[in-house]
Amino acid sequence: MNKQQAQNKNSKMVVKLLAIVVGMFGFGFALVPLYDVLCDALGINGKTSETAAVYESVKVDKTRLITVDFITRINTGMPWEFKAETRQVKVHPGEMSQVNFYVRNPAKSLIVGQAVPSVSPGPAALYMNKTECFCFEQQTLQAGEEVLMPMKFYVDPQLPKNITYFTVQYTLYNVTASAEVVAMN
Repeated sequence: MNKQQAQNKNSKMVVKLLAIVVGMFGFGFALVPLYDVLCDALGINGKTSETAAVYESVKVDKTRLITVDFITRINTGMPWEFKAETRQVKVHPGEMSQVNFYVRNPAKSLIVGQAVPSVSPGPAALYMNKTECFCFEQQTLQAGEEVLMPMKFYVDPQLPKNITYFTVQYTLYNVTASAEVVAMN
């Protein structure tokens, strides 16, 4: 193999490797939207709606009782105290219910928090309808402030019969830095 052939072979290899790198980079960017589309299509991942549901008078299914557990988590770096006043409720599908969440800011400065919900098992998220929730908006608490935050919901009567229990988890994040940027614009 002469020098010219070796250079051509090396050039082709470099082009192939660059194409692979660009392809991997593009795939990495496409992964999140693809994941969201797949989860929406299959009804998995426990994502709940980010907007309030409108409660329409529906026939309450008194023959079924659904157990709903509430779990709270605080993300690293968030100094707030956060808990559900009621850890578990039993509801009839179609029945409006309310659970309150206690939150306190023990820090010495204002903090903005955002709660992100998830439901497990994931398919139950499609039937969990929140008409009022603190998770729809960011919450601003002054130093030492404490509040009760209501969450009103109903379970759609079309919830599959095999789902009799599900968990709603709220994870609280400190979004003070990004909230300040938004407030400045």
